[in-house]
Amino acid sequence: MSLVAHPEVPGAAAPRRTQIDPAAIDWARIAAALDAEGYATVPALLDAQECRDLAALYDAEGAFRSRVVMERHRFGRGEYKYLRYPLPAAVAALRQGLYPGLAAIAERWRRALGEDGGFPPSLDAYLEICHAAGQSRPTPLILKYEAGDYNCLHQDLYGALVFPLQLTVLLSDPAAEFTGGEFLLVEQRPRTQSKGEIVPLRQGEAVIFPVHHRPVFGTRGAYRAVMRHGVSRVRSGRRFTLGIIFHDAA
Repeated sequence: MSLVAHPEVPGAAAPRRTQIDPAAIDWARIAAALDAEGYATVPALLDAQECRDLAALYDAEGAFRSRVVMERHRFGRGEYKYLRYPLPAAVAALRQGLYPGLAAIAERWRRALGEDGGFPPSLDAYLEICHAAGQSRPTPLILKYEAGDYNCLHQDLYGALVFPLQLTVLLSDPAAEFTGGEFLLVEQRPRTQSKGEIVPLRQGEAVIFPVHHRPVFGTRGAYRAVMRHGVSRVRSGRRFTLGIIFHDAA
């Protein structure tokens, strides 16, 4: 599937990816993992050079609409920046290319939980709904962690409209660039204690996970399990990640 490349920021490294083939992704495996464990990993969404290019983009101020220092808001330690439209080609390609497969899973989850609304098959159609509701600011972001930084457990809710799945792509190489900084997921089911999970990733790999909650399928039907995610303390080095959220912000 070919996608139109958006112009890049002058003077910045230009992430090269302008297309992604959704047919090459094992959507049946991803759906089964999300149903069973609450997350799924995707190998090699970006190669090492694409990861380096996106990490280098962090210093190009013209690429971003805002910067957040986590400690100021008691979110943790570290910082992140929200990309502005038009998104870099690599980010736009991932967001556009992954949405249809995730929308099919989101629709099945919505029906299982008896929730209102719906998720059209294309990202453009979904963003039209977001923008009509006053949610028009882009939400993809790049996060930077130094030694000692961490991200508290949280949910990425930016308005009334929420696409229920998102993903994080690890841009740094854990074998060479940092230690610690594990991706964390915590699930709370009704009347039980919370369950935590560490999701190991290699450079360029992604984890797909729920934004807010997911259905757990039992003998009496589906019920909601609330999910939160975060990052453990980085012990050494520097860690960059790309976050892709499909609903825009109010």
